[in-house]
Amino acid sequence: MDLSSFSIARLPRIEFGAKVFDRMPDIVAQYGKRVLLVTGSRSFPSTSRWQELVAAFAARDISWSHVTVDGEPSPELIDGVVAEYAGNPIDVVLGVGGGSALDAAKAIAGLLRVQRSVMDYLEGVGPELTYTGPAVPLIAAPTTAGTGSEATKNSVLSRQGPDGFKKSFRDDKLVAEYAVVDPDLLATCPPNVVAANGMDALTQLLESFVSLRANPLTDALAASGMQAVRDCLLPWYENTAEDISAARSGMAYGSLLSGITLAQCGLGSVHGLASPLGAFYPMPHGVVCGTLVASCTRANIEALQRRDPNGPALDKYARAAEILCDQKFDNREYAWQALIDLLSEWTERLNLPGLRAYGIDGDALEHIVAHSRGSSMKTNPIVLSDEEIRNCLRERL
Repeated sequence: MDLSSFSIARLPRIEFGAKVFDRMPDIVAQYGKRVLLVTGSRSFPSTSRWQELVAAFAARDISWSHVTVDGEPSPELIDGVVAEYAGNPIDVVLGVGGGSALDAAKAIAGLLRVQRSVMDYLEGVGPELTYTGPAVPLIAAPTTAGTGSEATKNSVLSRQGPDGFKKSFRDDKLVAEYAVVDPDLLATCPPNVVAANGMDALTQLLESFVSLRANPLTDALAASGMQAVRDCLLPWYENTAEDISAARSGMAYGSLLSGITLAQCGLGSVHGLASPLGAFYPMPHGVVCGTLVASCTRANIEALQRRDPNGPALDKYARAAEILCDQKFDNREYAWQALIDLLSEWTERLNLPGLRAYGIDGDALEHIVAHSRGSSMKTNPIVLSDEEIRNCLRERL
């Protein structure tokens, strides 16, 4: 095996499996007696697991405060929470929720002891100061299967509107101490969340697999994650699995691996477009991924054929096709078309809407394309022209 050099950035300690969330009070207690809980506004606090958690905290004499995140977090939300709690002796931040809650928890933990605005650290919008910490220890427990935020150093924050942005506060010091991934926490996910988050995980796995920074270790993880998504996403969404809990476990695993691989490799054109689409329009991130992954994959493959036919990415797309379609192909052309067809089919079966559902028309494309060349585009396997990016969007109007 011909191995070139590579590096792997810091990861959390990972606790994975059914019922591992029951260990949370003991995990929290390792860091102290004062915890700031960051959750979504409804899903987790309305479950019995919430009542069990706070009762267990009381039994261990752990005091807690609670912050809720409704929708994608903004810089203003982060700064407000930090201002409210910075004077409190918080020992540990516990984020429980979807990607938005975990991203918010990450930023809050990073700033409680620093007491600067998160705008000072956001990529591409502020002074981009070097983050030196210290961060409050963070524990992350996802309740959805898609973003993989529990395994990354990124806190993605948004300000929505015509002049909006969707940018990352990122540093290795923001990585959670623990990622507690309990598939049982996914049981309350509604179908639309299963669909959008599942396609986010799939897109992250595929884009990291073909990324310019991919390496043999991340390739193995991405391949394993794609197999899990192949076997579990549609059966969970369509409620056709013989064992729904096993399908949830598979998606929790695939989502976790997508977070690990994106953190190590970066992403690609879908996520390059997700930044302006999520900033300028009320379009959920997972829906962006699900609706664009087929058209962006087609654009990448066609551009690679024209401009880099001997590069490794075309072989990798063929390998991804074999994994996701669960079959061998006689030649790469058949594999590439099968991959595009499968991604298109999944978009339809998962009922993911096109761009017009969010008020996006042809007149908006120039503005979107002009703001699409952020960090994710830098690891796309080929540099796409503006016209190629516009065509990806046109396909999904």
